Amino acid sequence: MSEQTGQTASGQAHAPMPLVDARRRIDERITPIDATERLPLPQALHRVLSHSIAADVNVPSADNSSMDGYGYAADDVAGPGTRLRIAGQSLAGHPFTGRIGAGECVRIMTGAVVPEGVDTVVMQENTTADDGQAVTIAQPATPGDNVRPAGEDIARGDCVLAAGHLLRPADIALLASVGAAEVEVFRRLRVAFFSTGDELRPIDGPLAPGEIYDSNRYGLAAQIESLGMEGVDLGAVEDSPAALAAAFDKAAGCDALITSGGVSVGDADHVVDVLRGKGAIDFWRVAIKPGKPLAFGTIGETRFFGLPGNPVSTAVTFIQLVRPALVRLAGGRPAAPIRFTLTTATDLSKRPGRENFLRAQLDFEADPPQVVAIDHQGSGVMRSMSRADAFIVLPAESADVPAGTPVTVEPFAQTVWR
Repeated sequence: MSEQTGQTASGQAHAPMPLVDARRRIDERITPIDATERLPLPQALHRVLSHSIAADVNVPSADNSSMDGYGYAADDVAGPGTRLRIAGQSLAGHPFTGRIGAGECVRIMTGAVVPEGVDTVVMQENTTADDGQAVTIAQPATPGDNVRPAGEDIARGDCVLAAGHLLRPADIALLASVGAAEVEVFRRLRVAFFSTGDELRPIDGPLAPGEIYDSNRYGLAAQIESLGMEGVDLGAVEDSPAALAAAFDKAAGCDALITSGGVSVGDADHVVDVLRGKGAIDFWRVAIKPGKPLAFGTIGETRFFGLPGNPVSTAVTFIQLVRPALVRLAGGRPAAPIRFTLTTATDLSKRPGRENFLRAQLDFEADPPQVVAIDHQGSGVMRSMSRADAFIVLPAESADVPAGTPVTVEPFAQTVWR
């Protein structure tokens, strides 16, 4: 067997691949989908732009006021007490169409077009009106104040959003502001997934001794949905080569297939062998904890990710390796993880050899802020993920870390798409 499969020709397993190398290998082998469709803007939320969008208009379309007040030419106001004649008013949607003369001003509302001759707007609180015919400037504005120039937000011809951008609610509003009634987006990524194990049972039924509820599949479904992708649930599959092969066949036509369980070295772990018969293995085993037994490969045009079965290992490997790969496969640009340094409030147990992802809670109320590791770090303790809001990331070469030591922290809440 080749080195890419994770074993030597004699069948001996290579050392687990460092996480940075695994990410690079996956990235090199991901080709974004190329099928696109045009959608009305209201239907494009959480879709990925396939083409950059340039503005056909200025936003705002004309100089306008950012305040309710009076617009005038700064040269006409010598100082406090200057009196100006009110030539008219400019309202949002109902502009003053003339040009003000010397010694004149206009009553102007927020968002209204600034008339010709006006270069400054003073807040109405800093004026005293005189029967609607004139106004006294009690506190003049600085020349140019409170005037928003045409194109201040977006100038005609500017790139509004680049190809590969995931459309969020603010992006929908931004595109509407330039009149983009339709957008071209990549089709929604189709991601098949299933869990393996004879011990797995549906969550709406009773458990016999030795059985567990099939939780990983629900976690994967939620992760896929959170990315705005179409999940294809293939259920729970028994630990047999025939059943696994049939499940692999059902994933044909999907862009990616994710499995949980069956990728270790136990007698009932058949996923890697079945993958070998159906497609190609690129690598197997990554030097991280939790999550070492992870397989990556291809089945025809489908990218395959075989995740370990322990629930925390499934979650960690999805976040660290699968999620950015799916973003790239969907035509997007994965964001680099946000990391910063905090002091650990607890001793951290660590053996050199694998990069560790400890579940932890951020404590910004402490002085100085610190990070607190969850008390139980077992890979089968999903409660550690539910209670946590960050990973403490310990390098592969690191050993035990005493309390009070600065450590690298990677929060859960961060941007996935760049």
